[in-house]
Amino acid sequence: MSNLKVGFSAVNANPPLGIGISGYYKERYAKGFLDDIEVKTLLVEQKGKKIAFIAVDNCIIEKENYDKFISVIEKNTELKEEQVFLAATHTHTGPLIKETLGFISDPDTVVTYEDFLSVRIADSINLAISDLKPAKMGYIVGYAPERVAYIRRYKMKDGTTMTCPPVEDPNIDHPIGTLDQRVNVLRFDREGAESIVFVNYGLHVDTIGGELLSADWPYWMSKTLDKALDGTKCIFIGGAQGDVGSTNVFPKDGDMNDTEISFDNEMKSPGMARFVGRALAGTVLQVYDKVKYVDVDDIDIIIKDVKVPSNMPEKEQIPLAKKYKELYESGRDDLIPFEAMELTTVVAEAIRMCKLENGPEEFDVRLTGAKLGPVALIGIAGEPFTEIGVEIKDTPGFELILPCGLTNGYMGYFPMQSAYDEGGYEARSSSFKAGVAERIIKGGKELIKELYEK
Repeated sequence: MSNLKVGFSAVNANPPLGIGISGYYKERYAKGFLDDIEVKTLLVEQKGKKIAFIAVDNCIIEKENYDKFISVIEKNTELKEEQVFLAATHTHTGPLIKETLGFISDPDTVVTYEDFLSVRIADSINLAISDLKPAKMGYIVGYAPERVAYIRRYKMKDGTTMTCPPVEDPNIDHPIGTLDQRVNVLRFDREGAESIVFVNYGLHVDTIGGELLSADWPYWMSKTLDKALDGTKCIFIGGAQGDVGSTNVFPKDGDMNDTEISFDNEMKSPGMARFVGRALAGTVLQVYDKVKYVDVDDIDIIIKDVKVPSNMPEKEQIPLAKKYKELYESGRDDLIPFEAMELTTVVAEAIRMCKLENGPEEFDVRLTGAKLGPVALIGIAGEPFTEIGVEIKDTPGFELILPCGLTNGYMGYFPMQSAYDEGGYEARSSSFKAGVAERIIKGGKELIKELYEK
């Protein structure tokens, strides 16, 4: 063993029933649990330097939430902000931690839960620190099986672009984009303690829906691995997944087993979460014993902000946007002349326009680079498209690069330049002008170079 030490913790962070559920432009309140909401921490120490990789079962952690969490972390643990790599898993059946929707009837519940979650994150860090053991690290890349992931943006035969078009829609022509099926796996073997497996893959955590709280498919992946690998603990942080979902728009054979089509035209059910989680656990199991062990002689974190122009609306767009926003927030979105995912798209676009009516003219998008010896992790504060992850992975220097979405804040979708020309939910709702993806790629590559040379 080297000087590397690794600790792990998983703490329960279940909210009270009745809390709003985050994930859609649709009113939902928690009526029960499918499985526990958790906070997991992988704590890595080398020569006295510590970095915490934290995964929270939540849809998004916006900057206001992130700032609060950091404040509690710095007050209640030995870590500072520059030692924290904090990600939301992006489950769409997790509790609200910010009153972001106008119909939330009890904002006090949301604030109270945010306070509770802040403490649980700090608890998770402290437990992981107390669990530190000498360790070695290995890495390997597996490949996800078929039927787990699909590009969710499609060119239609009438020339339009749709995100999540209706299943079996005869107007579907072809998907826009190419999947990256690489599943990045880090394995940490510890002296006298359980091994830890860190999984990174670009796929929306959105296979359930409904009004029961759940960590979605990462729960099933972790549960399966825990049993198959004699108690090995698992932590998941998602990759570049902004344009990737789990719905096959032309299902065949057993694709519809244990699932159904949701209000937004996607295949969702607890059975779907079980399938995706087990399938990806299978990928990890295929490669787990063949990791390449490496010397982690240095660890580090660098934080970099990339300036991106705001996607401010034109003045003539504002009246209709305000009308749609008012109808949506008053529960009368049936008066908006769209349905399913098209309704979600115009509502999200209207909210974006109203939010940015008076600016700001630009944003600082946070990138967080972490180094674990020959492996780098690049955290992006939102939902990057697949191509962003592919381009970042293709940067020279490190042996393996893991793009990580929804890390150290959340600022929305980061679509490629072409998506703005094509249209669709992600580009129309994005707070950023076309070119944001290309700026993130450039900033990410610069960050990797800086990490490598440091």
